[in-house]
Amino acid sequence: MNAEERRFEVLRAIVADYVATQEPVGSKALVERYNLGVSSATVRNDMVTLEEDGYIAQPHTSAGRIPTDKGYRRFVDRLSEVKPLSGAERRAIHSFLGGAMDLDDVLRRSVRLLAQLTRQVAVVQYPTLTRSTVRHLELVSLTPARLMLVLITDSGRVDQRMVDLGEVITEDAVGRLRTLFNGALEGRRLADASVLVAELPEQSPSELRDAVTTLSMVLIDALVEHPEERLVLGGTANLTRNVADFPGSLRQVLEALEEQVVVLKLLASAHSPGTVRVSIGEENEAEEMRSTSVVSIGYGPGETLLGGMGVVGPTRMDYPSTIAAVHAVARYVGEILAGR
Repeated sequence: MNAEERRFEVLRAIVADYVATQEPVGSKALVERYNLGVSSATVRNDMVTLEEDGYIAQPHTSAGRIPTDKGYRRFVDRLSEVKPLSGAERRAIHSFLGGAMDLDDVLRRSVRLLAQLTRQVAVVQYPTLTRSTVRHLELVSLTPARLMLVLITDSGRVDQRMVDLGEVITEDAVGRLRTLFNGALEGRRLADASVLVAELPEQSPSELRDAVTTLSMVLIDALVEHPEERLVLGGTANLTRNVADFPGSLRQVLEALEEQVVVLKLLASAHSPGTVRVSIGEENEAEEMRSTSVVSIGYGPGETLLGGMGVVGPTRMDYPSTIAAVHAVARYVGEILAGR
């Protein structure tokens, strides 16, 4: 093992020890706890070099060292293989997510599961409607003058609306409306669909025009993004377990999570499903998130990206386990949505 590799092993041991104990790590503890195969004098020299290179730092109050953002980044970049989940963890994911009823339920369960597996804050972005297409529009008569409109997208999203027409309508007319709307919308991107819906009243037969106008207004509302439901969060209390990890900034982090915009920006940069992205400390653009690390991934059926999911926690986190959990949950959510 050359000196470079040996120093990386020392860095890895410091990361593991500090994540586990939350205590700054001294050379003596490293030699005792880890089989590094070199003397404590060599470990001390390696720690001096690592500190000079900016990978570890000495907190004022301690003789030990802790990893810096740069040190964590080097450690994460060298994680060649994602640590596999245990059989029990995999079974938990399958049984917990497998019982989900619909897209909302899948996402809510994913968040609870990720928060439990990682003991961090879990976040899932709703499928962005701009990437979704209309799979089908169903119209159901509830009373002679009242319909239920059900919009189903390819992402598995189901939007139900009650529509009072203000006039009695026959089953035959409901069938014609269903055909009219589906003919215009099926397979269309949602952004395009709202434009087409707005034009439908003018193009429809005069006897259906009033009903088409009423339905179009309800449908446009369903097709437009609802910002308040863009993000599902879980496990926020996990952050408060280790207040020391957020010196003076925990409140800022909690407020940023509550506002959601900052987190949505982080998740919006998620790439194709299967690629985990880790953003550490100072690498986070938003100042409020500089004491956190964000482990995120895109999810969706196959190669189709519907949205992002991930966890937010302190920079002192168990990166291998967190990356594995985020990767596994996203993959399984993709499988569920592909099977819908």
